[in-house]
Amino acid sequence: MKQDPTIPVYLITGFLDSGKSNFLKYTLQEDYFNDRSRTLLLLCEEGEEEYSADLLKKTHTTLIPIESEEDLNAEHLTELEKKYKPDRVLIEYNGMWSVAALLQKKLPEYWVYYQIITILDGSSFGLYLQNIRTTAMEMLTNTDMVIFNRCTEDTDLVTYQRAVRSANTKCDLIFEDENGEELECPEPDLPYSIEGEEIGISDENFGTFYIDLSEHPERYINKKISFLMQITRNATFPDNMFAAGRRAMTCCVNDIRMLAYIFVWDKAKSLKNRDWANIRALLKWEFNDGYKEEGPVFYVEELKLANRPADELVYF
Repeated sequence: MKQDPTIPVYLITGFLDSGKSNFLKYTLQEDYFNDRSRTLLLLCEEGEEEYSADLLKKTHTTLIPIESEEDLNAEHLTELEKKYKPDRVLIEYNGMWSVAALLQKKLPEYWVYYQIITILDGSSFGLYLQNIRTTAMEMLTNTDMVIFNRCTEDTDLVTYQRAVRSANTKCDLIFEDENGEELECPEPDLPYSIEGEEIGISDENFGTFYIDLSEHPERYINKKISFLMQITRNATFPDNMFAAGRRAMTCCVNDIRMLAYIFVWDKAKSLKNRDWANIRALLKWEFNDGYKEEGPVFYVEELKLANRPADELVYF
């Protein structure tokens, strides 16, 4: 008998025919998942792949079609829970529906999002980036894992990696070929040297630095980094701490976000919010309350107030 009342929810996102159904069919049959637990599968779009009655029966899965975004509300989901009594819930989401909007909705009591996985077709994702970039980037922002399948030798893995990391530095990122074998993403050439003890980051290279630091922090730990940054301070910060970063356009003017890091400086209290400064700081990787986890913490060695740049935005 299940003692924990929590019902884990796994949200599977991705565009039509990206391979979401195949991923779920494979997952349902895995030993770690096929443990006789009752699964409720909410199908929000029908692709080319169908779920057979035999598979659903074998894996103790109940499939319920969801016709519209409005049906994913706490009242309707609670009714489904009472009727089918699932131990877990899988949502195969419609790629054209807003993930952010779904995550803002209230879930039934005890339902908890355990993992959001985004499945993308590596052979066609570039077209989505070109034509509906805002939708694609929102999907990448709200996920714990991105899997690019069906990648070929012509797939630009570096561009895909850059797109993912510009939106989300923490999610797991996996590339697979047409046979499901995992691929290594080639290392992009950096537009600055990381060989010395000091690294200068120009405005036009900040986006590259931001992505590479998230992928390879070991390259930068215990090195001095110099860059032009905008200061952020508020009353909750300790006297010796401030945040600083750059506003970045990841896809369009409607998606401009602040990419900021934690800085430690004994004169931090003297800084004003939205000041600009040229900063040279030693990078450490450690826990900080500002992150609520381990991350890059910059210890300021030199800070000089500066004029705002001609273009305040950085780009990827």
